[in-house]
Amino acid sequence: MPHLAIERWAKTADYSPDAPVVLTVEGAHGLIIHAVTKAAATRGARPGARLTDARALDPALVAVLGDPQGDSAMVERLAHWAGRWSPLVEVDGDGLRLDVTGVAHLFGGEQGLIGDVCKSFAALGLTARVAIAPTAAAAWALSHFARQPLTVTPTGAGVHVSANHLTSEHSTDMDASLRWHDVLKPLHVSALRLDPDTIRTLERLGLKTVGALIDVPRLALARRFRGAENVIDALDRMLGRKPEPLTAAPADPPPRALLKLEEPATHPEAASQALDRLIPTLVRKLERRRLGARRLSLTGYRVDGSIAVAGVATSIPSREPKHLLRLLADKAAALNPEFGFDAFALIADWTEELGTAQESLVEEPSGTRELARLVDRLTMKLGPKRVRRPQAEKSHLPERASEWISALAKPHPIELSPVIRPQRMLDRPEAIDVIYATPEGMPRRFIWRRAVHDIARVAGPERIAPEWWREPSTARLCDYYRVEDTSGRRVWIYREGVIGDGRGGVPNWFMHGLFG
Repeated sequence: MPHLAIERWAKTADYSPDAPVVLTVEGAHGLIIHAVTKAAATRGARPGARLTDARALDPALVAVLGDPQGDSAMVERLAHWAGRWSPLVEVDGDGLRLDVTGVAHLFGGEQGLIGDVCKSFAALGLTARVAIAPTAAAAWALSHFARQPLTVTPTGAGVHVSANHLTSEHSTDMDASLRWHDVLKPLHVSALRLDPDTIRTLERLGLKTVGALIDVPRLALARRFRGAENVIDALDRMLGRKPEPLTAAPADPPPRALLKLEEPATHPEAASQALDRLIPTLVRKLERRRLGARRLSLTGYRVDGSIAVAGVATSIPSREPKHLLRLLADKAAALNPEFGFDAFALIADWTEELGTAQESLVEEPSGTRELARLVDRLTMKLGPKRVRRPQAEKSHLPERASEWISALAKPHPIELSPVIRPQRMLDRPEAIDVIYATPEGMPRRFIWRRAVHDIARVAGPERIAPEWWREPSTARLCDYYRVEDTSGRRVWIYREGVIGDGRGGVPNWFMHGLFG
């Protein structure tokens, strides 16, 4: 990802795309340019140069402090996200290295895999240079130094060089090896990832390309200058003479249960029958790790290389076999086996801590689990967007103190102030007519929905000011009253505005809620 820093910055920047902006980091002798926009690059700014030198060439450069730590954190997140293409992903500076051995056919071959990677990164707004090669060092060299976006796709039968990529063709293994080395030969010696001193020494000797080093005998290279062991080691790793295993990004794999069938199953009930064996296995793994599942996915692997996936979510962590089976049964029955399933996998994609606990010794259960089961069943039947729950929000305004969220979403706790609020709030306050002793006195009678209510008791006012950061300057204060009429009905009304506040005429009265 050669432009990760500047592309990440551009997503939240307020500058024009044509602005000559450079991202800087602290250096030993002042600010160093870390990344540049296209406009800055055309003006001569280059990463690694000192900001003072770049501004000497173009004083109009706009310097913005970079965020290398944020860039590294994003690469770490992308490493987990890239697990969709390979189970083995390694962070490598500003890029990712993936071991795609045996997985390219799932994406239609190497070219299909490359296209999917490029398309996915483009959807994120990131530029990616992709290379597939027999060794990790060769793939890194091609992605960083090839003049064109060349890609070596090893097939064992040889490779063919074209303008944009390398595709397979039939040839001998020796011819394939020679062609593969020919692709690497024009690259600069920096593609070997050597230290700057070694690179300068090689350039003084006239060994500026990888091909020049390949043609030099190993013993002669070792005798001519110090550090040749590093050069030979880098060449061996690039050419596959020395192994360079990948170390995947650390990750805690989700609990997973796998079932392989002896014979492909083509009947529609295959997935449902597999659940009877997968769920107990997954539940045991969840119990050992003291986890509860919030989201499950059932994957059926077909014999033709395709997959079918069904997923469900729960409102609270759960590892009850009967409940999970009930949620997944309908989804599993809808999976189409086509040419037949030969394996199934049940994965707890999202888990939360769930220890063993007893709700009470003598009292009745709280009903939390029963309510969660009901929510899960309703969500399966009606959809996650149709089942919602209230969520408290950080706002002192009654109409903004709560909102509706998906019942499956994890609620975030909010500390509420100890104030009295009615059990039922109207969606929109309704205008009422009020009679009071004085314009700022207690209300005595109000008319709501064509009915006259005489007030027997009143408490208040509770003054609530508007949110100045959201409301216009003309917003008025609200004085709330808890009133009870002569029939015993208790309601919540308020007066909008105060006489003489300079923000309107006579105050208006509204009905906002009803007490139980």
